[in-house]
Amino acid sequence: MSIKNEDGEPGVPPTVALYSILGFWFFYAVLVTLRASVMGFEAQGAMAARRAVVTVIGIVVTWVLYLCLRRFDRQPLTTRIVAAFSLAAPFALATAAANFYVFNIYDPASLFPDADYQKYASEQGFALMQIVEDAISRYFFLAAWAGLYLALSYASEAHRVERRADRLERAAQQAELRSLRYQVNPHFLFNTLNSLSSLVMKDRRDEAEQMILSLSNFYRTSLTGDPLEDVSLEEEVHLQKLYLDIEAVRFPDRLLTSIRIPDTLLNACVPGLILQPLVENAIKYGVSRTSSPVTIAIEAREEEGMLHISVTDNGDKPPSEADAGSGIGLANVRDRLTARFGEQGRIDYGPRPGGGFAVDLTLPIIRRS
Repeated sequence: MSIKNEDGEPGVPPTVALYSILGFWFFYAVLVTLRASVMGFEAQGAMAARRAVVTVIGIVVTWVLYLCLRRFDRQPLTTRIVAAFSLAAPFALATAAANFYVFNIYDPASLFPDADYQKYASEQGFALMQIVEDAISRYFFLAAWAGLYLALSYASEAHRVERRADRLERAAQQAELRSLRYQVNPHFLFNTLNSLSSLVMKDRRDEAEQMILSLSNFYRTSLTGDPLEDVSLEEEVHLQKLYLDIEAVRFPDRLLTSIRIPDTLLNACVPGLILQPLVENAIKYGVSRTSSPVTIAIEAREEEGMLHISVTDNGDKPPSEADAGSGIGLANVRDRLTARFGEQGRIDYGPRPGGGFAVDLTLPIIRRS
């Protein structure tokens, strides 16, 4: 697969190539002009004019070399290196021939009044020797530009590959975040519908109606909005209240809740549904596995500029290693925090000394304006 620039063409963009060519030949013109000035050549004005003509010819020739090198941009790097340093030779010969013509064939009398030199310079052997010698020096000049072109091309491709990898990584992270945001535990829905059916069969219409409303509000809140945007902690906790209200119908005598969020943290931003798998796990492992009342507590605090959110339960059967991997999982919560906040996002969890299980999320405090 070829790497293309923003203009849809492979290799170094034309503007970058043109700037590099102009820079090389400007350096050449300045260097040769200084050399001529130091050596005290006669007819400096006429030589400068002809040098400008040679410089323009060199720019055109190097641009043609660039167009030739672009044809190898899809080839392996070794092929491109061989092509660059091979093609530099004929183009160096062309610039040397143009230079010889401008300085030695076209009106040489204005530069070299010596008639003997003009006669000697017109001889074929002298011309060929001068062109070959000049071509050798110009070969290294053009080879240096070709090397710069290869370096720019390689750097450009590496940069594009890196940007493409970043885009793919972001797309993968966004797809994962969307998947996690929209994923609702099928066991939760299955159990909720079973509980709803049981309430209808027992003619407990008020509770059934309340459960339907809570379920509707839960799904409307959880499935609306951009899954890639953060929500306020107040909104996130409100959603978990709806979820706990639904589960309270299933466990009316066992499920107790405690929510303690300071007012100063209600506008702190968190990833949407980041607490959902934690509360689900507390229900699944803390409430459903015991016949005793279990309190699920959601708390938030600020420590050293970081937001800490904890979800705890005091059930007597915390999740074991055999339970790892079931449901959305703590690992996915960790991945979401890492994708959103990098090293600043962290999750810590484990059994509580007095019984039950505790999960603590750490993330930067980002407040809604």
